[in-house]
Amino acid sequence: MNRNGHMKITTRSIELQTSGFTHIIDITPQLQELMLNDQFNEGFVLVSAIGSTTGITTIEYEPGLVKHDISEMLDKLAPYGVNYRHNKTWGDDNGAAHLRSSLVGTSQTFPFKDGKLLLGTWQQIVFIDFDTRPRSREIVVQIIGRP
Repeated sequence: MNRNGHMKITTRSIELQTSGFTHIIDITPQLQELMLNDQFNEGFVLVSAIGSTTGITTIEYEPGLVKHDISEMLDKLAPYGVNYRHNKTWGDDNGAAHLRSSLVGTSQTFPFKDGKLLLGTWQQIVFIDFDTRPRSREIVVQIIGRP
């Protein structure tokens, strides 16, 4: 709540260009910048990826290792190239992308205080594009809190 007892809510978006096939992008800096630009001090940030072949989660965003491990794990659970019923129904090839999205989820909510996201030392918020082609993607960000 602000001085008048009202909570402030702002809705913004982040636009990304992706290459698909479990393309992982660290969006922590963009989220932090949005909170600072709108002068939020304490509250929650809701991060929602638009699309049924996307994901939002947290990882230790390091060059190759965890990103590679996530791709390998998902290749075991929902491999690309399998003839899923979704593919037969719609005549496309992204059934694995839909399954991966349902496993990871398309939105998360994160707390922040003193204008900073409350994340672990090695924890970053990432967007994942599971689709089978490059895409232009949108992430909706709602910041709820007080100045």
